[in-house]
Amino acid sequence: MYTTKIGLAPAIHDSFIASEPLGHLLQSSKWQEIKDNWNSEIIGFFDDDQLVASVSILIRPLPLGFTMLYLPRGIAMDYENTALLDYIFDALKKYGKSQKAIFIKFDPAIQNLPENEKVIQKLKNLGAKWMGLTAEMHDTIQPRFNAVVYKADFDEEKFNKKTRQALRKARNSHTIVKFGRDELLDDFSEMIQKTEHRKGISLRNRDYFEKLVDTYQADANITMVYLDLKALLIEAQTMFDQAQKAFETKETTNEKKIKQLENACSKAKKDLSVLTDLVQANGDIVAVSSALTVNFGTHTEHLYAGTDTDYQKYYTAYLAWFESIQYMFDRGAETVNMGGLENSLLETDGLLKFKKNFNPKIEEYVGEFDIPVSRLLYPIVNKLYMMRKTRI
Repeated sequence: MYTTKIGLAPAIHDSFIASEPLGHLLQSSKWQEIKDNWNSEIIGFFDDDQLVASVSILIRPLPLGFTMLYLPRGIAMDYENTALLDYIFDALKKYGKSQKAIFIKFDPAIQNLPENEKVIQKLKNLGAKWMGLTAEMHDTIQPRFNAVVYKADFDEEKFNKKTRQALRKARNSHTIVKFGRDELLDDFSEMIQKTEHRKGISLRNRDYFEKLVDTYQADANITMVYLDLKALLIEAQTMFDQAQKAFETKETTNEKKIKQLENACSKAKKDLSVLTDLVQANGDIVAVSSALTVNFGTHTEHLYAGTDTDYQKYYTAYLAWFESIQYMFDRGAETVNMGGLENSLLETDGLLKFKKNFNPKIEEYVGEFDIPVSRLLYPIVNKLYMMRKTRI
């Protein structure tokens, strides 16, 4: 006998979904606190007093008192259990009617694999409208394609040669790596702003990042990479002195070797000049790359990353991502989701090519489903919703 508990205690809900194979950070009760511009509810489903499914619901007000409900990453449950799924659909529709919902949208973290086709069909048989295998990232609320690093695959010795060289270059460039939360927010926000300006996009502001780390506390982490410009300047001065001495005391008449000495001296002089200007403008230590991660259960979401490309010759973005991922694995995570990808998965996608340096698995999810609550209004509202999303 299945029963429903509206207003399930957050601690019970979180404990359950943290142990579920399809559990996800976005289903956690604390995510409702992050999305505080939506109303929210938690509903648990029991079988003889045992919790067998739980769902976090975000409620978006619509005009005329109507709403839409969104279940981030779907329902934490066994989708093979048809009887339970049937019961939950009925319960969600009843709850949707109590909230004047026109439809309920959900996007389960079910991978698009041949063995899961029967789950898609099962959901359709229960009345869910499948949005299909959409082509672009903006077609869905959450990306269908994600680059997920598994702890067992995260071995620096198994990275490609280019990645190992980049990490070695970064470590040999007088970098400083810091982990923290509130004390790093200012530097992290600055990195995100630089990334926004460079890409012409809008991400989030400092207040949002502060809310994330304050809400998730020890499960949240900011990784910052700094460059010790003063140490680099001292090193550059030494390199210039050595290059100049070698050029001035050259004991060769070989024109090719003389040219090489001249070029080395010219390069060292340029590096010294650039670093002198950077120290004068920015001080001895400067923030250059960053990452923000949040863990839930044994799964970590790599939510935001930023870098200052004025220093890209030092490959600090590689170090920030590597240290951030390793930090979460060291603290119990089994997977780290590096974030969404453009659905084309073209080799020309620069972000994908970068993420592949860390040996992720590319996981494709089945996408979004709608459960119509108002059969009359759903076609109209859904058409307007799709038109608005296209304009965005």
